[in-house]
Amino acid sequence: MSSPATTNGTPSTTTANGTPAAATATTNGSSSAGAAATSSALPAALQTAVLGESESMPEGSVPVRGYDFNHGCDMDALMGSLLQTGFQATNLGLAIEEVRKMRAWRLSDEPVAADEDEELRDPAARAKVRTTIFMGFTSNMISAGTREIIRWLVEHKKVQCLVTTGGAIEEDLMKCMRPHYMGTTAEQDGFELRGSDLRKRGINRIGNLLVPNNNYCVFEDWMTPILDVMLAEQKEGGRVWSPQQMIARLGKEIDNRESVLYWAYKNDIPIYCPAITDGSIGDMVYFHSFKNPGLVLDIAQDIRTLNNLALKARHTGMLIFGGGLVKHHICNANLMRNGANHAVFVNTGEAFEGSDSGATPDEAVSWGKIRADARPIKVHAEATLIMPLLVSQTFAKESPFD
Repeated sequence: MSSPATTNGTPSTTTANGTPAAATATTNGSSSAGAAATSSALPAALQTAVLGESESMPEGSVPVRGYDFNHGCDMDALMGSLLQTGFQATNLGLAIEEVRKMRAWRLSDEPVAADEDEELRDPAARAKVRTTIFMGFTSNMISAGTREIIRWLVEHKKVQCLVTTGGAIEEDLMKCMRPHYMGTTAEQDGFELRGSDLRKRGINRIGNLLVPNNNYCVFEDWMTPILDVMLAEQKEGGRVWSPQQMIARLGKEIDNRESVLYWAYKNDIPIYCPAITDGSIGDMVYFHSFKNPGLVLDIAQDIRTLNNLALKARHTGMLIFGGGLVKHHICNANLMRNGANHAVFVNTGEAFEGSDSGATPDEAVSWGKIRADARPIKVHAEATLIMPLLVSQTFAKESPFD
């Protein structure tokens, strides 16, 4: 008779099929010796805290899944995968969807109200009434190459109103005369260029972009005669200029197809800039007040026309790159109609600091600046990264004349 098999020197028996008896469960359902040892090694608290059962995910839950480059480099498919990617990629995907909704809406989607204007009872007329899109951006969007994207949107009438800051007005005009330059090269990081060195050279830095002082001198030479004409029209014809009217006049005078201001003037798209004097234009108005005093810019006209644009719109969307003044000015105009129907914010501001720049869309809902039934989205990201991607998947997919 052979002796029993051993495991690590411990005698072991086998079942009829040759399986070690120690590896089988007992007939009453209790665990084997090895499993029992493992189970007894985990305290009940750990089993509850770490190995607790999950509830089933709700029906329709979307799995996380990114783009597979085994399918090639398909940019539309890549961008379409953002919704399932997570984090700010998903927020960008949601922003793309929201802008598409802005562009898709027609008054014909809504039932005809009992008190509807007679001319808007016709379905064909209602189909022509679309979302009024208020686009806001800070001046660095014109400093950077995103200027060309904004110009395209205005050239093709994709937005109905712009709100920006003083630097955007002057830099759009300046770029028609002299370029800005890249400070970042293969040899240097433009963000790290020393201010004291640049100051000696007469070069101004905007992030990693460079603007020679001479650009401002050329701009002043162009601008000063226009201020003289504006003052003459004020004195002789009684005209009272608003900042928006001044900007339209500058767009007419620049007469350059690369200019945002030119296309806004040509397409009758108002550009509002409540901080028009905060920058080089303000400097020139100040200098002009010594040489030829008396020019008046009436900001009260602009707040009336901007708020009326929101008040009379049948459906509004806000598309805002950056924060501060431009964000609040657009949001506050939409308060006049109890909130915008759509909103997309793109900025790096955070809510914990209490600023309007960092405020979430839901904070704007509390003020009545976005409607309670809207689905606003904020993308927490630097805007020069987001604007090209967002426009490529929305406005640029349409006919240029749609």
